[in-house]
Amino acid sequence: EVQLVESGGGLVQPGGSLRLSCGASGFTFSMYAKSWVRQAPGKGLEWVSSIDNGGGSTSYADSVKGRFTISRDNAKNTLYLQMNSLKPEDTAVYYCKAELFSGLNLQSEHWGQGTQVTVSS
Repeated sequence: EVQLVESGGGLVQPGGSLRLSCGASGFTFSMYAKSWVRQAPGKGLEWVSSIDNGGGSTSYADSVKGRFTISRDNAKNTLYLQMNSLKPEDTAVYYCKAELFSGLNLQSEHWGQGTQVTVSS
């Protein structure tokens, strides 16, 4: 069974930090490009960050650049998102996503169930 399970969310004060984890099973994690996507209350999905399935090239949304760091541990089949200097506008459900591409064609996609991050004093 394919699974992506996020953890590490919670309530944190502005300026604080959280580290999200996403554990994968049931598929070859290392072959997939991986991303974090979030959804704030009443809003649509927003891409946050991605890491490729090769050399580990990363990219970030402007809203989180310099504050968030994406990383992976293929040996542990785990994706991470280190979030520092959190702001109230970072409040959202955070989802991890894994995508398998053949060239430019998306062959397979998996999503986690999400973890809630609330930034509030």
